[in-house]
Amino acid sequence: MDTSICIVSKNRKDDLDKTLSILKDITDISEILVFLDGCTDNSSSLKIKYPQVKWYGSEKSIGASPARKHIYAEATGELLFGFDDDAHPLNNNFVELAKRIFSERSSVAVLAFEEIKGIFENDALALEKHSANEEFLCNSFVGCGFVIRKDAYHKTGGFPDWMDIYGEEGAVSIELLDSGYDILYTSQISVNHRVDRSIRKSNRMNVFRFERQLCNMGMYFIIYYPITLLPKKLLKLFFHNFFKYGIIDSYFFWAYLKGTFTLLSKLPLAIKHRKKVSSKTIAKINKLPHPKYG
Repeated sequence: MDTSICIVSKNRKDDLDKTLSILKDITDISEILVFLDGCTDNSSSLKIKYPQVKWYGSEKSIGASPARKHIYAEATGELLFGFDDDAHPLNNNFVELAKRIFSERSSVAVLAFEEIKGIFENDALALEKHSANEEFLCNSFVGCGFVIRKDAYHKTGGFPDWMDIYGEEGAVSIELLDSGYDILYTSQISVNHRVDRSIRKSNRMNVFRFERQLCNMGMYFIIYYPITLLPKKLLKLFFHNFFKYGIIDSYFFWAYLKGTFTLLSKLPLAIKHRKKVSSKTIAKINKLPHPKYG
């Protein structure tokens, strides 16, 4: 069974270099595909260091989700692994483990890996945070580390090009669940997501994420949910986010307004992509737990 690894990177040359250096010696990977999304940090120089990688990219940033859509369409493996550019597997035999789990669970389309978030001196220290023997069906997966069956992926619309970043996994997930597939969270495979929380917070990345997620979640509801459920879901989305985040400080307030007006401007796009799922699928999503986050 051939396997592909797909990575999207934007201005994280050193992180991408580390991830590729870890992956390049794993012999049971058929191909590695990398999309450089409008990089301005000379990430393209890594093409010389890693000639075995299939390189794609755009001069202007198109967003993580459209970039993923592009390279997942190009991947030839039967199993498509997704890692963030700042994340790497902590199991040398992660491909073998994934193949075994899929062989035992024919209804599972995606394995969501255990995310261990933080900067560690070595993988042994990261694995001290590992939770053994955790496995359950869930309603989505985490983009920093997962694997999806190619045949199942191509029964969906793929990663959406109607959003740029933050939330694309949910769009793929709801279409998979509506097609009768399952998503399995498993701690048998662990990923170190090399994120420094304090730096991300100090750079106000949380504000940027909040704005994007507010708009994208509104798009998600409009595209997939039955009309009868839409008013309640949208009101809850905007009231909850205003009182939990929008009144924290001026940065979140303006991000709330920007996310709201961006959604309004994208209403024609949401209607164009509308793909209503069944009420049974919505009930399943609400019943299933979220995957665990690091």
